[in-house]
Amino acid sequence: MKKSELKSFIKEEILSTLSEDEATQQDIKDTKELAKATADLAKAKEEAGINEDDDNEPSKAELKKTMGLAKAKEELAQLTKQMKSLARKYKEAEGEEKVKIVADLKMKTKLKKELDAIIDK
Repeated sequence: MKKSELKSFIKEEILSTLSEDEATQQDIKDTKELAKATADLAKAKEEAGINEDDDNEPSKAELKKTMGLAKAKEELAQLTKQMKSLARKYKEAEGEEKVKIVADLKMKTKLKKELDAIIDK
């Protein structure tokens, strides 16, 4: 037997063996269906705007927003502390000093409402 005849004989034997094996044929069909389903899923995700890489880590905008909220909460805590201190001073103050403290408390109350609004978002 020549080398080319041997190659063709082996090739025919392999093909006939594979075509006879039903499980192999089913595996080939399943693989093709799975590949098609994977492609369809990727297309659907793209159309929906879903990116799996973004799901794992927050974006820069989300990090900035989170840092902004943390800073706003910290400022709110400091502002509340200052307002409580001013309230104690108001109890002891008299005359024009009380008027100044009231004006300062009103200004701080506006700031507190703004910070509350930022945190509530």
